Amino acid sequence: MHRVQEIVDEIGRGDEETVTVHLAADQIITRLRSELGIWGGRLYEREGDDYLLRATFPDAREVRREIRIPRTYAPIELCLMRGSVYMTADDPRVDRELEAALGVKEFAAVEVGNERYILGFDVEPGSDRDDVLFSLGAVRHSINQRIHREHVDEMFRQARQIQLSILPRESPKLENFDIAGRSDSLESVGGDLYDYIPISDKILGLAIADASGHGLPAALQVRDIYVGLRMGLSRDYKIVRTLQRLNSIIHGSTLTSRFVSMFYGELERNGVLIYINAGHPPPFKLAADGKVSYLTEGGAVLGPLPDTTYDRGYCQIRPGDMLVVYTDGITETPEAGASFLDQSEFGVERLLEVARANQGRSAKEVVAAIFDRVEEWSGGDKANDDRTVVVVTYPPS
Repeated sequence: MHRVQEIVDEIGRGDEETVTVHLAADQIITRLRSELGIWGGRLYEREGDDYLLRATFPDAREVRREIRIPRTYAPIELCLMRGSVYMTADDPRVDRELEAALGVKEFAAVEVGNERYILGFDVEPGSDRDDVLFSLGAVRHSINQRIHREHVDEMFRQARQIQLSILPRESPKLENFDIAGRSDSLESVGGDLYDYIPISDKILGLAIADASGHGLPAALQVRDIYVGLRMGLSRDYKIVRTLQRLNSIIHGSTLTSRFVSMFYGELERNGVLIYINAGHPPPFKLAADGKVSYLTEGGAVLGPLPDTTYDRGYCQIRPGDMLVVYTDGITETPEAGASFLDQSEFGVERLLEVARANQGRSAKEVVAAIFDRVEEWSGGDKANDDRTVVVVTYPPS
């Protein structure tokens, strides 16, 4: 079974699933012919109520005409019912004319791909029936695993495309300010989000959120946040009402990832920032004179309670100031080489040190410096959480 699995894992991915199944079966027969007791085979694909012969391999008799076999054909019915079947050409349930055209005397077959395919195999005369069926059970399992994995990969690829489509592609334009952000997912899709939402030519919405968990459930929750936030703001809801409605939506979600921390603020070009912090790690403002203030006003994380209320906070960003907004994947990054019981986290103070060291540089450069320092701290180890940072600077004139 391990050898079968290795062969299936080695083959390249076909442009179509049928090609992948064909390649897998062909390679298994070619390389394990004597061990499996099979020497040729055929690939049938379901088409309506019939199975259509798609390919033969490697030493099976080639059949040039189209062969279509009804699903009700006894060997196929038994195969679909049991997952596998072993029969001889003199079995009364077998169509002898059909099997003669295929050059079959003894054959075994397995169903793969949730009944989409039948793989029929020519069996060496005198083979032990139980041994052949056991071996083909390994073939069936390995190919089904491969098909399932490719389906999951494709699902994640599509989810990744959706997630990339909702992340900002460029920095927003707001007079007096320089703004940049970046988000790196732990998996192909993640639960972090940042967004820039133009409210008017004088006001820009800034959002950053972190859905609990990782992977696809968190990514789906992020999509709902993106849509819900923009819909609320497009209806001219005030930010308190928008967050309260979003909280109700997340609370009613059936997803396992129902807890979302979020920071949302509306930045005016005069430097006024009105915000709500919904259980998110407090962003900080690093003033031009070095003073630090944390943006904590708001309320609980979104999701756990249906009727959570939120308070607005206020911040003034002046020339020379910097605002740093982040998710806990940044501050909770463990130090390289630390044991599980003695892990030192990157922390807010180190994040603040990076901001101080890069004060006066562009927002994009500050974001890059933060990610570089976190990567250095972790020693390049695989991240244990999604990481997101948004930086807003007000360059002095």
